[in-house]
Amino acid sequence: MRISKRIALAAAAAALAVTMGAAHAQEMMKLRIGTEGAYPPFNNLEADGSLVGFDIDIAKALCEEMKADCEFVTQDWDGIIPALQAGKFDAIIASMSITPEREEEVDFTNKYYNTPPAIAARKDSGITGVTPEDLAGKAIGAQGSTTHSNYAEATYTDSDVRLYPTADEYKLDIDSGRLDAVVDDVIVLGDWLATADGECCEIVGTITPVEEIHGPGAGIAVRTGETELIEKFNAAIDAIRANGKYKEINDKYFSFDAYGG
Repeated sequence: MRISKRIALAAAAAALAVTMGAAHAQEMMKLRIGTEGAYPPFNNLEADGSLVGFDIDIAKALCEEMKADCEFVTQDWDGIIPALQAGKFDAIIASMSITPEREEEVDFTNKYYNTPPAIAARKDSGITGVTPEDLAGKAIGAQGSTTHSNYAEATYTDSDVRLYPTADEYKLDIDSGRLDAVVDDVIVLGDWLATADGECCEIVGTITPVEEIHGPGAGIAVRTGETELIEKFNAAIDAIRANGKYKEINDKYFSFDAYGG
């Protein structure tokens, strides 16, 4: 009799644990995170199909902090905002700068990093600086639909500015001599120059960001009006900055604080 009672109590406890576990699983927020997967060292799709990079590690840390079950979705850069608006994913974590132009289409969290743009030029190009005069008459490459392409088109009016769907494509063209220089984030350029493919070129200078073009840094984009999700992300950004997780990820990739001033 006592044995039967113990068995019944154990069964009831087990059933309660299963019920509570199921309820917890149902309550767990699920998010789909959109990223490009072609912008190392921030986000890159490896040959085995895995996503790596600073953006990816930050996204995972934020999801853990928010106790959210997150999955990643890769998307070409040109279509990443329309894909968010269409519901293909819930947030973009892909080194997207917070700009007035984009804020007309999406809402942003606070920044999660801010690094400056720069110019890299072929070593045989004769380019020694980043001013319009330094680059007059030169062919300059940039990834299209970015703050870097917007800055290049607005600033280097006496240069031949050429836009590319991905950073990989402008790298191929400058390596083959079809471009004299390229403009991008200094970290992206530095990462490329450290490889054999980047031996053709060198950084000739950084560019002072223009607030109207470059914005205050990279943020997480969500659909317009999703205030609660923005608040959750902002709280998580603050939390990983405070608990040391941000620094741990930062130091894996950079020798300085990428969060910026």
